[in-house]
Amino acid sequence: MKNLIIKSGMSLFIFTFISILFVVLTQNVTKEQIKYNEDQLLINRLEELVSGYNNDIIFEKFTKKIKLHGIEQDVTIYPAKLNNKIFAYLFDHVYPNGYNGNIRLLTGVNINNKLLGVRVITHKETPGLGDKINIKKSDWIKQFSGLSLENPSASNWKVDRDGGAFDSFTGATITPRAIVTSTYEILELFDKLCSQDKNNQQQSCF
Repeated sequence: MKNLIIKSGMSLFIFTFISILFVVLTQNVTKEQIKYNEDQLLINRLEELVSGYNNDIIFEKFTKKIKLHGIEQDVTIYPAKLNNKIFAYLFDHVYPNGYNGNIRLLTGVNINNKLLGVRVITHKETPGLGDKINIKKSDWIKQFSGLSLENPSASNWKVDRDGGAFDSFTGATITPRAIVTSTYEILELFDKLCSQDKNNQQQSCF
């Protein structure tokens, strides 16, 4: 009887150990796959926003801790260079106030403080409504290319329901409002950090 109990206990222990090991391995493989997918998506988004550079934009990326969108966050910055001269920056940043939380964005700005464009990397917005910020669902997000702090004017950097120049989605105003607000705040940040360096013709303003 005692041996049977010991054998049963050992069998249960082995089964539990194997189950835990399987779960851990599955989580690690899944995490790595998710990270790989996100990296590939990021590379695709970079290629959509910027061209004409001849530096290794991925290798030369750097991270700065910046207060942005009301929170302190690590912003990854990709410098686009032509013949070793920076002509644009792309910001990988998080806007925390989407309808369902964080929206991770890639926003490109050239040295003249004009937008290369905006792309969504990850989000949790409502399918069929807020997910129209995804370029696969809609062309809505393409409208930011070429805009600046002055175009449109500051009072028009809002969705139309707030009296601004940008279309909002039926039933999902919070999501487009988040993109408009985050984009304007990136332009403000760039103008604040880079205007002096541009005047002094510095290579980098970070």
